[in-house]
Amino acid sequence: MKIPNVVCKIEVYAAVNPSEDPDKVRLAVSHVILETDYQYKEGSIKATSNQLNSLVKIQETIKKHRTNKIYRRQMRFNTKGDTTWFYLNKQAAFVDVIAACEEAEESAMGPIKVILHSKDLDKVVDWLAPEMTE
Repeated sequence: MKIPNVVCKIEVYAAVNPSEDPDKVRLAVSHVILETDYQYKEGSIKATSNQLNSLVKIQETIKKHRTNKIYRRQMRFNTKGDTTWFYLNKQAAFVDVIAACEEAEESAMGPIKVILHSKDLDKVVDWLAPEMTE
């Protein structure tokens, strides 16, 4: 599916636990979101982007593994105004695997939180995790 031409701000956060190497957490985040700026501040890594194509790896994984219902449910449940979010497993991301977490506790070292802001949030969600027909 073609990337929609909409304005979308993407923020990705991951806590850096005292036992973790910040560079390894940054690597995990870089496996999730492409072409972005990273900051390490106050015990967390923050990545930001204004390009939907930075989420293409997540979108391709959702399509490949047919996990769109999980992501759609999470994004629908977590929508407030023009913002939504979902969690990814930080340990899986470190080994370059995209895996959703329904709750933060599902990721032993804490999750990666992906936050999407857009006036066209429905278009973003439909592109990222399209509704599948059986």
